[in-house]
Amino acid sequence: MRLSQLVKSVAVLDMVGDVDPDITGLFYDSRKVQPGGLFFALKGVASDGYAFIEVAVKAGAVAVVIEDDRTPADIAWVRVADGRLAMSLMAAAFYANPAAGLPVVGITGTNGKTTTTFLLESIFEKGGLPAAVLGTVNYRFGDLSIPAPNTTPESVDLQQTLRKLVDAGAKGIVMEVSSHALQQRRIDGCSFNVGVFTNLTRDHLDYHLDMESYLQSKTRLFSELLVPDEKKPERHAVINTDDEYGRRIAQAAACPVVTYGIEKSADINAENVEFSVSGISCTLATPKGRIELRSMLVGRFNLYNIMAAAGAGVALGLPLESIKEGLEHHGQVPGRLERVENALGVTVLVDYAHTGDALENVLLTMTELKKGRIITLFGCGGDRDKGKRPIMGEIAGRYSDLSIITSDNPRTENPAEIMAQVREGIVRLGICEYSSYEAAIFQEKGFVSIEQRQDAIRLAVKAARPGDIVLLAGKGHEDYQIIGKEKFHFDDREVAAQACREKAGQNQ
Repeated sequence: MRLSQLVKSVAVLDMVGDVDPDITGLFYDSRKVQPGGLFFALKGVASDGYAFIEVAVKAGAVAVVIEDDRTPADIAWVRVADGRLAMSLMAAAFYANPAAGLPVVGITGTNGKTTTTFLLESIFEKGGLPAAVLGTVNYRFGDLSIPAPNTTPESVDLQQTLRKLVDAGAKGIVMEVSSHALQQRRIDGCSFNVGVFTNLTRDHLDYHLDMESYLQSKTRLFSELLVPDEKKPERHAVINTDDEYGRRIAQAAACPVVTYGIEKSADINAENVEFSVSGISCTLATPKGRIELRSMLVGRFNLYNIMAAAGAGVALGLPLESIKEGLEHHGQVPGRLERVENALGVTVLVDYAHTGDALENVLLTMTELKKGRIITLFGCGGDRDKGKRPIMGEIAGRYSDLSIITSDNPRTENPAEIMAQVREGIVRLGICEYSSYEAAIFQEKGFVSIEQRQDAIRLAVKAARPGDIVLLAGKGHEDYQIIGKEKFHFDDREVAAQACREKAGQNQ
């Protein structure tokens, strides 16, 4: 595609070049530039892309996009006010706008995004619109699966991935939309039909600094990216109005809003609700009619995810029967209350809960359903919001019979220091602190700290008795652990399964 064609999709402040080069690829990392490439010299948090223009040119870049008054020599360049916005729009144009002609749903919020995408994927399939899914677990369609380095990839990677998935036959797109992606305009080149808001609780404050900034990044999806236009005149927002932030987003939405909730009157409500260890049964009341529903998902927080997915289906005009079938017959959501089968009579669950709100939601559900004791293993990630660490410690201590503090992804922080900050929240509850040996036979409410996650999981299984629930929280579907700047294979599910087999063998 010629540069002159590509820039038609953006507002250009200035453009200089004696030739109109043919652009063969888009790049934002100078180390990956290939001959014929267009390089975006973006201003990052830690570095300025302008400093890498020479590297990009030597690698074969034929043009650059810049954001300021400095002008590179001996190469075609385009000046724009916002490099990230330009990159997002130009990436969509370069890959022939893969999302333009399909129903596209973007789901944002602190918790529940992944489960909601799995539910919507199933609803789309039952409605005859097999959908591509981009999210925390992976980017996938049919047999095609691409590892997910980020919940929402950078705009160039996003549009390239969408093109691959659409070319593979996807008839719809369901996408998790992170707050980082919204603030950095990664998804501005997408054309959304429906935006879904799940909830907003403390997370990512190492990046957003405060909840108001976090909220504003989420609001962009509804106030800016869902404005009806000629291409998609009917756009909708689906919003959890039990959430105080959801009510504010609903007021800011630039399109019609479908509300859902349990506590407050909403367009989509749940009636005759019954929770059990086997799942949820209820009647969903929607603007299009009622749905009698039985779901394998467990807990009140998953009822919200069910209503979010149903709301998106209603907003898209999908048949109620397809919505019902999709909600009842979806696959296991990896790392979301995922069971580890065992012969011990113990319920071992792996869950991605890595925020205070998510952990509390899961533990409240476990408290309502438990027959024995609750043993909770968890940690907090390094180089992330430190303020949530004692909060999560207090939540675990309040609802668990035994809390096991361990390492998560410490990254470049000292794991012991992270655990000490988590410990502060449990200590203020005044509950007993055990040694690892004592914790294996604990009799009263308490906690223990074990840095090595593998050893901690083994202790959790060793301490459990028939009828107990063991919750391994924080990493969920992740099959790695990040220590320093290196990534090592580690899967809670594998380690727990092995620990269960070892204990079962010892019991024989």
